[in-house]
Amino acid sequence: MSEPLSEPIRAIVQATVPALAAHGTDITAAMYRRLFRDAEVRDLFNQSNQGEGGRQTKALAGAILAYARNIDNLGVMGAAVERIAQKHAGLQILPAHYPYVASALLGAIEEVLGEAATSEVLAAWGEAFWFLANILIGREKQIYGDLQNSEGGWTGWRQFRIETRRRESDIITSFILRPVDGGAVIRHRPGQYLTFRVALPGLSPQRRNYSISSAPNGETYRISVKREPHGLVSNALHNDFEEGALLDVAPPTGDFFLIEKPQRPIVLLSGGVGLTPMVSMLEAIAGSDGNVPVHYVHGAQDGRVHAMGSHVRALAADRPHLNTTIFYQAPTDEDEKGVHYDHDGFVTVDWLADNTPIAEADFYLCGPKPFLAAFVKGLAGAGVPESRIHYEFFGPADNL
Repeated sequence: MSEPLSEPIRAIVQATVPALAAHGTDITAAMYRRLFRDAEVRDLFNQSNQGEGGRQTKALAGAILAYARNIDNLGVMGAAVERIAQKHAGLQILPAHYPYVASALLGAIEEVLGEAATSEVLAAWGEAFWFLANILIGREKQIYGDLQNSEGGWTGWRQFRIETRRRESDIITSFILRPVDGGAVIRHRPGQYLTFRVALPGLSPQRRNYSISSAPNGETYRISVKREPHGLVSNALHNDFEEGALLDVAPPTGDFFLIEKPQRPIVLLSGGVGLTPMVSMLEAIAGSDGNVPVHYVHGAQDGRVHAMGSHVRALAADRPHLNTTIFYQAPTDEDEKGVHYDHDGFVTVDWLADNTPIAEADFYLCGPKPFLAAFVKGLAGAGVPESRIHYEFFGPADNL
C-alpha cells in the first residue's frame, strides 16, 4: 500500500487546480501523443475513444482535475477508481505499463505549463501519480486473481468461436460465443462487459468492450453489437465475422451489474443499444425464483432499429411480476402499437413517476450520454437517492 501523501505534496497538487482547469485537455492530449509513440502501449487502448471530439482526452482531463480537487478527501473517488480498475482489467493493463503513463503525464505537464511546471510541481505530481497508481495496481491484482480463481475463469486472452450470429434489427447483430478449448466460462454479473482483441487486416489489434446481453450460463456469452456509422470494429463484426470465426476475449469485468437477490422493485431503463446489459439482467431475473416487481422500459427510434423486442416480451409473458414498456420516437407504418411498441415519443421522468414504483425502486440505466444525463439528473430531481441510481457509460466516463 502507498504511503499517504504528505501535506506539502497535497498542497502543491491542489495549487495546480486552476492550471488544470484551464489547460487540462491540452495536457492530456499531449500525454496521449507521448504515450502512443510506443506502438505496444498504443495498442493497449481503444483507439475509437481517441476520436469523437477527443472524448477520451476530455474524460481523462476531468478525472485528473477531480483527483487534484479531492486530494484531501480521496474517499469520494472510490467509485471512479473502481471503474478504472475494472476497465484496466478488461484491457489487460499490467504494473509494467504504469511507468509509461507516468513519464508521458509528467512530460505533458512540463510541456504545456512551461515555466509554471517547476521541479517542485513535477515532483509532487510524480508522487501523486504513483500514490493513485499503486492503489489501482493493488485493486487490479485482486480482480485478476478473482477472475483466475473463479469457476471457468481465466486471465489474459482466451480464444472464442462465434457459434451463432443472429440479426436483431437493421443495425444490431448478436453473436453467441463459445470457448475454443471447450471449457466452462465465468458466470458474469448481469450488466458486465467483455473486452475483445480483434485482428483486422493491415491494422494493429483493436480493443473494444461489448456488454454481455445474455444471462450467465457457465458455457457461452452473447454480445449484441450495433453497427456504428464509422465503427471500425463494429462494421468488421457485421460484415466479415461469420459463424466459426475466432475472437480473443478477456474475462468479464465492469462495476455496473445487477445486485444479487434484489429486495426492492427494479426499473431497467435503456435507450438504443443500451438495452444490451438490461436484457442480460432481465434474463437473469426471469430465470431466478425472485418475485420483486421489475419494469423493463426501453426507448428506440422505431421498429427497424429496435432489437430483441419479441424476446423481451416472451420473457415477461408468463411472469406477472415482469412488466415491459416500449417507446418508439417515430414509429413507421409497419410498427403496430400494442404489438411492437406501447407508446409514441420519449420516455420521461413524469411517466416513470406515474407508472413505476419510483419512490422505492432501484434504477438501472444504460444509453447514449444525453439519455443518461437527462435521467440521472431527472430521477435525482424526482427524489430518487443517488444510491438507487445505477448507470453504465458506453465509452470513457466523464461528468454527466
